[in-house]
Parts: sequence; structure tokens; C-alpha cells
Amino acid sequence: MNTRAKRLILPLGGALIATGMIGATLAPSASAQTKPAPVKSGKLANSGTDAKAIAGSWTPSKLKAAKSYLEDSSLSGKMKASTRKASADGKAGAIAPQGAGGKTAGKSKNVNLPTNVGKVFFQVDGKPYWCSGTSIQSKYHNLVATAGHCVYDTDKNKYVDNFVFIPGYYQGKAPWGVYVGAKVNLHTDFSVYEDYDYDYAFVNVYNGVKQTGEKIVDKTTYDAYKGPKWANDVEITKDEYQKKYDEKGGETADAWSKSTGSEVVLPWGTKGGKKVLKEVTKDEYDKAPAANAKVNYAKAPRKTSTEIVDEVTYNNYKGPGYKKIVDSAYTITHYFVKYWVKQTTNVKYYKTVFHIRTFQDAGRLGDNVGGQGFSWNRSTKSKFFSFGYPTSAHLDGDKVYTGETMKWCYGQAGPAPAVAKYKAEEQLAIKCAFTPGATGGPWLIQYSNAKRTGYVNGVVSLTLDTDGNKRYDRITTPYFNSDTYGVYKYAANLWTGKLTTS
Repeated sequence: MNTRAKRLILPLGGALIATGMIGATLAPSASAQTKPAPVKSGKLANSGTDAKAIAGSWTPSKLKAAKSYLEDSSLSGKMKASTRKASADGKAGAIAPQGAGGKTAGKSKNVNLPTNVGKVFFQVDGKPYWCSGTSIQSKYHNLVATAGHCVYDTDKNKYVDNFVFIPGYYQGKAPWGVYVGAKVNLHTDFSVYEDYDYDYAFVNVYNGVKQTGEKIVDKTTYDAYKGPKWANDVEITKDEYQKKYDEKGGETADAWSKSTGSEVVLPWGTKGGKKVLKEVTKDEYDKAPAANAKVNYAKAPRKTSTEIVDEVTYNNYKGPGYKKIVDSAYTITHYFVKYWVKQTTNVKYYKTVFHIRTFQDAGRLGDNVGGQGFSWNRSTKSKFFSFGYPTSAHLDGDKVYTGETMKWCYGQAGPAPAVAKYKAEEQLAIKCAFTPGATGGPWLIQYSNAKRTGYVNGVVSLTLDTDGNKRYDRITTPYFNSDTYGVYKYAANLWTGKLTTS
């Protein structure tokens, strides 16, 4: 981490401070607002096409393969409460929740879990990770709150890749769709000084998409499609092959042959011989003679195809195909050359079947699962519910969480220990046995068990073992003050829109 001195933070002007606990409203227009000084804002997806590829890349197997993001999120040792105390820098304010955070429940002795809390998935250095997060009220119903270090890599000074939010995540399922991150909004003291007293982020997401299945298409449609796609070869009869061969005037993806036994290479066009194909590397293909050259090992461009695969398939692939990451999508392109042979065994005949993964628009995040409210400059002794997906084992090796289901903690806040490693001096803490994985989950005040909503007044920043007994016993949050409201207010008025699903 950088070792720059922590700057002094001055409270924002009165224009950013609401005067009533429920009376605060969002700004009238995102285009009309000016970005306040402490906000660092940037893109997570460069285009709708890029975002659709990101959504499709998070397959159920990849979601389950992702690891909890442990980087810069925990500490163990004998710790004492910080001598610097968080305090309000203006009047308290709040934005009311939007909708219900799940099916309204009657009176219950159990805690009803909010469906608008879920997991944020992302990649760092090509590896899949996750934290916790929540949908939060905004003008366009498109905002997610999480920890700053779950969206910004302070070591490399860059945003994470392929960010998505899945509300109500449960064992690899996305019941309300997948929401791709479009824009991220941080406090500059986190991005510049790595100051965990500002370890929060508000991410604007596109409309959700649901993967509805797959569709078989022709090669032209397949080549033009920018979402997840793949191809497989299916054996056909000689008669089927000959019919397509005659119809197309030669071999195409709809009909091609392959030798399955030993063969003798003959000069091109020798009577009694047969044209066959061989997959080669891109370098071999680039050096091959042109397709119209009547010689062996010339290019066979009609057979060239590109498939988009998940990260696991991409990393495990060892064949001659050309691997390349294009707009965050993992692609493998297959190249072929043709040559003339006399075969000592039967030729087998194939067609290539092209598949694309199909989607449907799931609508806006807040319309589907509601959004938690937002509050700032509240008492440092408030009582909180915190929700998230803890997964790591305790430091003594005891593993009590799986990370596949949501858990909760409840407690009264107090000053958190000062953690010099993270420049955290004015955080709050509650007693909680969450382990890493819950990072980024909301701290809610005034949580309604019936409506499953409350007011986000913090996010899980650090998980701490404060007495050195190798058991996590505290979670911390930055104190939400007027600066936090300034970042939130800016983010809450940004529009994103929906992805095309065709």
C-alpha cells in the first residue's frame, strides 16, 4: 500500500446536506449535476456489447468457481479502540427505501433476509472473485453499494474487471438476473490515499439480463453475434454430405469431411484422391498458401470459426486454436488448411452446429428487488443489522460458513480499532463472527423485518480478530458522513439503461 499522508477532510457545503431524516430527495437530473470534489467516477463496461459479453461469461460453473476476495480485508492481533472517533460533520439525513426488499412477511421471531442483498462478482488479473453488496435507492433504480476495495485495486490503481451484481444469490443461482456494472463511484481518498475510512463504493448497473437458454443459428449469425457462443461438430451420412456439397459447390460448415485412418498425401487434384481438412495454429494458417491456390495445405477459410467460452474452458484449452480475450470475452478461433490424400480407411462426414446463448431483459434492479434506503451523519452508537456471504475459515481453521447462503449479524456500534495498515482511524465496529466474504455487505439501521428494508449506514470493510485468539470477532465500516452522501448523491442520479438481448 502507498504511504502518503492522510489528508484532512473538510465537510461539504450545505448544498449536499439534507436537513430531514426522511425528507431528503435526489437531484433532478444526472446530466445537470456537477461531480463533487471527492468523487472518483469511471467506467466498468465500455459498451453495451461489452456488458452483454460480461453477463454471459458468468456461467453457473464460473460463479461457483469464484473465490472470496481476501485481498486487503482482514487482520488479526491484540487491538484497542482508536483514539480518533468518528463524528457527524453536518445534520443527519436519509433517503427512504424503494419498494420491498423481498416478499413482505408477517411477524416472525426469525430474521427475514432481504432479497436485494447479494454478491458482486468481478475479476482481478483474470481470476474470478466475489464480495457482498446491496441494491440501494436511486433515481433510476440502478445502484449497488459495496466496499471500495471490491471495485478498485489500489495496488495497480485500476478498477476490477467484469463486475456484475446478483441480488438474492443462492448456490450459483441468479433468481432476479445478472446486473453488469456500468459506472463506479468512489471517494478520492480511497483511490488516491488508500484510506479505509472511505472504503465504500456505489456502482451503477445496467438493466438485468437472464440467460434463457441457447439457440442454433447459421454461421453468418454466429460470426456476427457478440455474446457467448460455441460450436460443435456432428457426424452426418455420406448422402447428406454429398447433397450439401453439390448445393454449395464445395465443402462448407454444413458439410465437410475428415479422415479417420491412415492416409497418403497426393499432389493436389490427383485422380482417386480426396480433399480433407486439418486444424492448424494461427501462425501455420497465416503462412499457408491462399485458398484459391491448387496446392496442398492451402487455407480453408470457410471452416474458420470463433467460439466464446468461459474462463475455465479457456484456461484449460491446449489445442491448436488461437486464444484471445476480446472485449472481456474469452475466445478461441479455429483455423484449417486443406490437402489431397488417398485414404486407407473410410472418410467420415460432419457438419458444424453453431450455438449462441440467449438472454432476456430482466428490467431495472430496483424494480425487481427494491432498494435499501440511505442515511448519513447518524449516531456512532446506532444498532445495526449487517448482511453478507461469509465464507472463509476462522484463523484457527474452523470453517463454519460456505459462502453460498446469506447470513446476518446484529449489534450496537462502537469505535473500531485503529488499523494503521489500512489507514483506518475513524471506523465503527460491531461484535460479529463474520469471516471474509461478507466484505461489502450492508450495515442497516431501522431494519424492518416485515418489509426487509432499512437504511444503509455503512458497508462491511474489514473483518478483524481483535484479541489474537484466531477467531474473527468484529466487522468494521467507514462512518457515513456528508462526504459519503456527496458520493452517493452523484451516483444516485446517473442513468445506465438496458442491454440489447437479441
